[in-house]
Amino acid sequence: MASGYWVMTFRSVSDQTGVDRYAAVAGPVIRAHGGRVLAAGLPSFSYEAGTMQRVAIVEFSNLEAADAAYRSPEYQAAVQYLVGAAERDVRIVEGT
Repeated sequence: MASGYWVMTFRSVSDQTGVDRYAAVAGPVIRAHGGRVLAAGLPSFSYEAGTMQRVAIVEFSNLEAADAAYRSPEYQAAVQYLVGAAERDVRIVEGT
């Protein structure tokens, strides 16, 4: 079975404290749901229409686990720290 991935990009950050609070709470929730952060931070290189915005990639055992983790009440509580602090884009994709 193919892995499931969260691909998150932060379009803007207006309050780094909110992002830091999110990260502190979200990390343990992600791990509790079997997720593993593969990469996080600013891109080393950005090409074509890419922008130099923070990105994170999180791996789960499968697509269903990735979606369930995102929809979980615990993770959605962590997301509340981003309200008014950051605008981001989240996509969940299945590995090949």
